[in-house]
Amino acid sequence: MNVYSTRRIADEAKKLGHYIEWVDHTKCAIKIGAHPPQIIFRQENIIDAFDAIIPRIGTKVTRHGVAVVKQFEMNRVFSTAHSLGISRARNKARALQIVAHNKIAVPDTLFSIDPENISAQIDALGGAPVVIKLQEGTQGLGVILAETKKSAKSIIDTFYKMETHILVQEYIKESNGEDIRVFVVGDKIVAAMKRSCELDDFRSNLHRGGTTQTVKLSSKEQDMALNAAKYIGLGVAGVDLIRSKKGPLLLEVNASPGLQGIESVSGVNVAKEIILFVERSCRKRKR
Repeated sequence: MNVYSTRRIADEAKKLGHYIEWVDHTKCAIKIGAHPPQIIFRQENIIDAFDAIIPRIGTKVTRHGVAVVKQFEMNRVFSTAHSLGISRARNKARALQIVAHNKIAVPDTLFSIDPENISAQIDALGGAPVVIKLQEGTQGLGVILAETKKSAKSIIDTFYKMETHILVQEYIKESNGEDIRVFVVGDKIVAAMKRSCELDDFRSNLHRGGTTQTVKLSSKEQDMALNAAKYIGLGVAGVDLIRSKKGPLLLEVNASPGLQGIESVSGVNVAKEIILFVERSCRKRKR
């Protein structure tokens, strides 16, 4: 296991006396129609091998990973992230629809597949600059700031011609390239950090070279993060917020948030919090 977050979770589980196994879901085969249901990994059916799973699914293999999680769920294995919640989080438009419907503030956002109406789309957001996001981007990839209407039209038109699904959002200038990552585990916030971009990049993601510091959340920001994770259907989530003149706004909800940055800056053992959440949840299910 060479992924920091996965390794940290496994280490903390072992310290607490649990048997844990890393299963590469891309190597799993799901046998549909079998009774009992089956998940074949290394020529063995592992559907009954675990009391709980902690999904860590890459963006490019979401569909297969969700199917594996769903198969476990149908066999009543506890998961820290519902299969439906993972699907919702990975579809940025769908996630924003859900949280906005539940009265959580988000930046003004347009989702369209109409290449003939680009100018009107930009005008509907108040004009340039606008932020253009790939629907399934991650770690700051696929996020572009178009500073003029001309450049925005060119970028959006290119994505439409590539049949790539995008979102176009208003640019929150006063955020100064900063956002807040809130780490939710179960029904509580275990850690939070503010991320700031480099001078030449408005994206604050750590994988893009951003910096971090501790941050004190307002009660409204706390409520937004907790409710967003609940509405999307995730027991473990990284909720990204931005501060604006209109108050805090939700950017997105992450189904497989990284631990390295948040543990380093907050000093919180987030991996242990995840294992303790699994323990509590499994005890409740056995009552």
